[in-house]
Amino acid sequence: MGLFDKIFKKQDDIAKEEMKEIPWHVLSKEEQLDQLLDESEQQPVMVFKHSTRCGVSRMVLKQFEKNYDLDPEEAKIYFLDLLQNRNVSNAVAEKFKVMHQSPQMIVLKNREVVHQASHHDISVADITV
Repeated sequence: MGLFDKIFKKQDDIAKEEMKEIPWHVLSKEEQLDQLLDESEQQPVMVFKHSTRCGVSRMVLKQFEKNYDLDPEEAKIYFLDLLQNRNVSNAVAEKFKVMHQSPQMIVLKNREVVHQASHHDISVADITV
């Protein structure tokens, strides 16, 4: 990287460097929901429901990623693109008995929903409740 690249670095590039890699697992099939319940017996399982067309959802996702500091052994993190997988999103709401919202975070522990939040109430600190 040259001197001018360092001086004139775009804000987006700076933000990308600051963001941590999240160990996302893709939630794209209804059949995975029983697997999530099983996994929740070993460690907390979090589902992040995201709408790719929503500015608020995008902002909350970026804030979540910026603050993410958990070891992969502390929790398993699933990402649900609800526009691509509307049927899965509906199944999540029905199976876990939570009202659909977007963005939304649902935390499972010992086969139960122990926390749910939406919009700006979503916090990394609530995953290991």
